[in-house]
Amino acid sequence: MAEDTISIITTAEDHMQKAISHLESELTKIRAGKANPQMLDGIMVDYYGAPMPINQVANISVMDARTLSIQPWEKNMLQPIERAIIAANIGINPQNDGSFVRIFLPPLTEERRRELVKKALAEGEHSKVAIRNIRRDAIEQIKKLQKNGLSEDAAKDAETEVQQVTDKYITGVEKHLAGKEKEIMSV
Repeated sequence: MAEDTISIITTAEDHMQKAISHLESELTKIRAGKANPQMLDGIMVDYYGAPMPINQVANISVMDARTLSIQPWEKNMLQPIERAIIAANIGINPQNDGSFVRIFLPPLTEERRRELVKKALAEGEHSKVAIRNIRRDAIEQIKKLQKNGLSEDAAKDAETEVQQVTDKYITGVEKHLAGKEKEIMSV
């Protein structure tokens, strides 16, 4: 039975780590005033009728702190890339010069920074909810084991360990959010 509780805790910890990884990838998409190619992750371009990630149809590079340059591998992809960026509704307008699509990031206003912090906090809350759901599932599995013969003390110890792992990952989420908030609010 001890192996079963260890397996449950290990599985829960793996899932919580995935929730943190997802949070990290979502936070990179929230721009903090600096140009970052990852802010275009998740934008799909219509590539001859099939949706493709933008980084698979073009080379994305940082020209300076506030400018991204997107050079498609095929000239006829300029318009679809431009339309995809506009349709993504990320608050930036692409400019097409015939061979490149350039994205100029305007300086962030105080109000826009606060909106971005709220967005980051919402992503953090989603991660916390996911981690708590993982905890709930793990505790339910431990209770099933207890019904099947696991001692009450062993079940309580396992539940305590699940709670400690949960607390560790919730703290990790809060650290990520504090770092992102600091990054967004710094001018």
